[in-house]
Order: sequence, then structure tokens, then C-alpha cells
Amino acid sequence: GVIEAWFTFETGVSTGEGKIRLRADDGNGEGMYKCWTLLTTMRELKNHEEKKGHRRVQGVEHGAFRNRVTWLQKKQKEERELGYDPDHQPYTVIIGGGQGGIALGARLRRLGVPTIIIEKNPRAGDSWRNRYETLCLHDPVWYDHLPYLSFPDDWPVFSPKDKIGDWLEMYTKVMELNYWNSTFCTGATYDEQAQEWRVQVQRQQGNSDEVGLTLRPKQLILATGMSGKPYIPQFAGMDSFAGEIYHSSQFSSGRAFAGKKAVVIGSNNSAHDICAGLWEQGVDVTMVQRSSTHVVRSSSLMDVVLGPLYSERALDAGITTDMADMTFASLPYKLLSGFQVPLFEEIARRDADFYKALEDAGFLLDWGDDGSGLFLKYLRDGGGYYIDVGASQLIIDGEIKVRNGVGVAELRQHSVVLTDGTELEADLIVLATGFGSMNGWAADLISQEVADKVGKCWGLGSGTDLDPGPWEGELRNMWKPTQQQALWFHGGNLAQSRHYSQFLSLQIKARMEGIPTPVYGLQKVHHLG
Repeated sequence: GVIEAWFTFETGVSTGEGKIRLRADDGNGEGMYKCWTLLTTMRELKNHEEKKGHRRVQGVEHGAFRNRVTWLQKKQKEERELGYDPDHQPYTVIIGGGQGGIALGARLRRLGVPTIIIEKNPRAGDSWRNRYETLCLHDPVWYDHLPYLSFPDDWPVFSPKDKIGDWLEMYTKVMELNYWNSTFCTGATYDEQAQEWRVQVQRQQGNSDEVGLTLRPKQLILATGMSGKPYIPQFAGMDSFAGEIYHSSQFSSGRAFAGKKAVVIGSNNSAHDICAGLWEQGVDVTMVQRSSTHVVRSSSLMDVVLGPLYSERALDAGITTDMADMTFASLPYKLLSGFQVPLFEEIARRDADFYKALEDAGFLLDWGDDGSGLFLKYLRDGGGYYIDVGASQLIIDGEIKVRNGVGVAELRQHSVVLTDGTELEADLIVLATGFGSMNGWAADLISQEVADKVGKCWGLGSGTDLDPGPWEGELRNMWKPTQQQALWFHGGNLAQSRHYSQFLSLQIKARMEGIPTPVYGLQKVHHLG
């Protein structure tokens, strides 16, 4: 048997919460109970708590005063000075204004940490709006809330991309974030003597000319996203192809290709979504599946895996979003596989006919290296799966054609030649080939030397094909100090951005306030990217 309990605690500088599991050492609940898992998390720094609840600010100074400064005037003054005035520099700069940068920016704002978020797109949320037009979140609404502001209770279970984009744009405004849109980071260097960064940016403000600025933050955070740096393979003959080639991150719509032929290279989430969208728009589409893919039906994932923590059922049982986040985080990654394998075995059993039909259609399936399914695949290498929302049936029915176990040998003027010699006619090629490690952005924005110094981001060191060892125990370089002083990485899905942003923001706040933050061991670098 297992006994679970929640507890609170405090240290000299903080208050925290945790979760413990006790397990009987004889395996049947009759022996002595011993600690099995223990999670401790800092929630607040003493004397630096968020101004919420009973601590919330008044918002107005009652009485009559000459030369009163209004809320709007204060806000405009901050916008004029922060980053422009040498005496008003941000303590933190976040590169990347997607969900991760926005969630972290909100946490830091509430903690009183002067922060600027740098975003290249014209509007907050454009990183979602600019994706292919049929994109919807594959994770349910209960899993996707941002910090502090939950979605309304009539928000759809699966959010369309443009709706998410609008929510993120609204969020940056109501959370009063210093969000510099239409701004490009052109480079960054760390000044060891001054213990601060020099971050060069080019900012477009309205219809005015670009302004070049050098920001001098103490902390630099790359929140460029797990899906931020496209991996674009180079094939022989690419220059000779007469049609159009897009990476999935650049592809929008197949309407212009109705009645024509498309080849999609890849077989994970984006590849399936794009194939289904092309089919809906009257395109003859073929998926090139180079290796096996883990597929799980959305309904089964919701019912068996996510439902106990993130659903109306969970809310009715008194499980809040925060409790769900803490419960999932309280499972050490070393043990997570043991919890996940039985769940995905149940899915394989209940959906056996579905999986047989997919295999009969020539689709290569897997359940992860150890049968642990979707979440471990995501944590280990960030991909290799599809949450089925309809494309699988098109494959089963032969509406989306599949060529499996082959790669691309070369491109010709009007075709794709595969490694088995097959030639596929093509007017459009979409490269759904994924994204590189986040430290690639460190190479682009800072230097290759710094990128190699911090090493690969993401992955656990599981010893699997795409997640080589040694075992790390935590995700590489995420939300924690790196080998490069004052450089941090923040990313992941909406749930991870929500949960782990609180711990990263507290580390930043403690450093700003001069609270000792001893680091007992930096992650060693075993892989460069």
C-alpha cells in the first residue's frame, strides 16, 4: 500500500509546500511504511511575497492631491524609461515572447523584478497565429491554464491556435508586462567584471524607424521554445525542385494546392495535422514516415492518463490545477515509467482494433523504448508521437497515403525520390522534421562557445536512441542554473510553463534581493546538442 500526504514547511528565508508518499516495505501493505517519494517546493520568499489577497495594493490614494500621478501616467513613465534610461535597466531580459516568456514575465512582474520580454513578432500570440491554419491544442483546457488567470469555464476543451494567440495578447496587457514586440535580439555577451549582460536589440516602434539599444540585465533567460528553432534537413536537388518547400513552422495553408500533390516528410503531431488539413483542402497527400511513431487517441489519453488530474472529473473531486501540477511533479522521472506503462497498456488493450487497422494500413507504431508512451517520449526527446484527433482514420481509409521506413534520397524538379527508389510526384513539400535543441539559440545569439559550455537542453539521459545517457534525473538545463553564469532556459508546453515558471522566478528574485542561493552542483555537459 501507499500513503500520500501534503505538507507545508518553512526555512529561514522561504515558505514551501510538498508531497510525500510512504510505501510498505513488504509490498502488500502489512510491513513498515518508509518514505518512497518526497517533493519539496519553495512557494514564497519571506518579506518578498507577491502582493495578493490581504497584501494586494490599494490601487488609488484616497484624498485630494495636486499634481496627482495616475496609474496610466506611472505605466507610461515606466515604458519610457525601462531599458532606455541607463539608470533604469531591467534586472532580467527574456528572449522569446511566446507562452513561456509570457508566463515567466507575469511571475516576475508579481515579484517586482524589472523585466523586459523581447519578441520578434508584431503582436503577442503571433507565434501561434502564424502556424498552419488548422492547428488546435492537442492538450485539454484543464492542462493549459496560464498562471493567475485561468481560462473561462466555457472555454473549449481544445483551443484553436488563433484563440490562444488572442488570449496571450490579452494576458500581456492585463498582467502589465513590459512586452517589446517587433524587437529583434541581434547579440548578447556577458561582462564578467560588471556581472551583467550586454544585450543588443533592434526595436520597431509604430511607424518610426528602428531603434538600436543595448540592454544591461543581470539575468538573461532564453524562452525561445521547445519548438522554436526549426530543423531543416538538406536534401540533394533541393535547388532544382520546381514546387514549394516549407518547414512545418512556416506552412500556413494548402488551399493554393487543391487538386495537386503534396509530400509531407515526418509523422509526428504537426505532420498528421498538416496532412489532414491538406486532405480537407482537396490535396492529394502522402506522408513519408521515416521511423515508427507513438499514436494515442485523444479520447483515450483524456480518459486514462490526463483525466484523473486534469478534467472536470478531477475538479469535481477537489483536485485543483495546482494540486495536479504538484502531483505530477512529485513523481521522480526515474519512477515515472513505472506509473505510465500500465496506463498505456490499458490504452493498447481498449483500442486494439484501432492499432491493428493502422498497422494494416502500413503505419509503423511504437510505445516508446520501454512501453511508457507519450509523456516519457516527450520528456526524453520532445517528439516521436501523435495525439490522434482524426488523421489516423484518414490513414486507415487510405485517404492519406503512407510510405514507411524510408528516407529522402533526393529531390527532382517535380518529385521526391525515396531511399527505396520510389518516386513521388509533388507540387508541395512540407518538412515536418521537428526542431533543434534550445542551446542552438544560445549559439546564434551569444556564441557557439557558450552553447557548447551549457550543452544540450531537454532530455533525461535515459539511454534510449534519442536520449543518450548518462542519467541526469532532471531535464537538462531547464529552469535551473547552467554552466554559463546568469543564463537560464525556460520552455515546454503550457503546463510546464505555468508550473516551473514559479520556481525559476523565485530563483531570479532571490538573486536580485541578495538572498544567498548556493548551487550545490551544476549539471555536467555530456552532449552538445
